[in-house]
Amino acid sequence: MARAILVVLDSFGIGGAPDAAAYGDEGADTLGHIAAACADGTARRSGALRVPNMERLGLGLAAKAATGALPAGLAEPVNLGGLCASAREISSGKDTPSGHWEIAGVPVPFAWGYFPRTVPCFPPDLVAELIRLAKLPGILGNRHASGTEIIEELGAEHIATG
Repeated sequence: MARAILVVLDSFGIGGAPDAAAYGDEGADTLGHIAAACADGTARRSGALRVPNMERLGLGLAAKAATGALPAGLAEPVNLGGLCASAREISSGKDTPSGHWEIAGVPVPFAWGYFPRTVPCFPPDLVAELIRLAKLPGILGNRHASGTEIIEELGAEHIATG
């Protein structure tokens, strides 16, 4: 019996995509940068990156296939525990939904629609309908933001207001 395990590590890139410059992501390589920071001592922890189970599953080999080199501190596994590969997205965009759609077999070959980078970001009629349908007391933020940044900024208010 064959099994496949798909491990999706959101926002954890290996190497950069050919269209990275179009999104301000030239030089992107999350795994490589984390491994390098661990190896050179600039990470918020000490010592080289150690992920033996992920190495055995082929993380380092996938990185080598994508970038041409093993990330600092990672080694080629002696006993590879499966098959590994790297892929290059064909969908337009760099966002999570287009990547997840492609993983599920539905590439997004068109420019994804985005809300404007204005404050407020979402149109008032959309917000009002969302509040009405979801029976919400209101919304917080209403602007573009990183998930971690907006949680840090508005998390306490969200908890306080429900």
